Amino acid sequence: MPRIEPLTPPYSADIERSLRRWMPPGTAHEPLALFRVLHRNPELASRMFALGAGLLGHGLLPAADRELVIARTTARAGCGYEWGVHAATLAPQAGLTPEQLRATAADDPLAASATWSPRQAALLAAADELHDTARLSPAAWGALRPHYDDAQLLELLVLTGWYRTIAYLANGVELDAEPWAAPFPGTEEDG
Repeated sequence: MPRIEPLTPPYSADIERSLRRWMPPGTAHEPLALFRVLHRNPELASRMFALGAGLLGHGLLPAADRELVIARTTARAGCGYEWGVHAATLAPQAGLTPEQLRATAADDPLAASATWSPRQAALLAAADELHDTARLSPAAWGALRPHYDDAQLLELLVLTGWYRTIAYLANGVELDAEPWAAPFPGTEEDG
């Protein structure tokens, strides 16, 4: 049971409109529990929408790179909720394989999968350094530099911070996994 209960229908007209904006058009799922918790504070939800939607829908990073960073960042933060949502939807759509997704939750994702390109290895190393130190070493920055321009590198830094924030939120309120989400590797549901 989450510490803050997600809103349940029937929603007010304003909340209904806002929640529908947060979900992809034509989705069969109810609005995510994360979004329904956030709407306990509609002003905060509104402020968060612009950045979250911008990173997912209008970002400069290739979708596969974005999803790899999200998977590793949420895995490192122990956020099975957000990892599972992306692993079930956006990450496969972006081209990440089940093996790659499982590897993002491993202690050493580079050893857990032989399918990483140098660009992907640089992303994983950067996500780990940012998680551990809130900085990027010259080596990590240098590994990213051949693959991304300045605007993309700035977005990468914001993306990792944003999903760390999302992990704080989901973990802090102890959100239960979405029923359709991919099970976080190593959990009972993962088998």
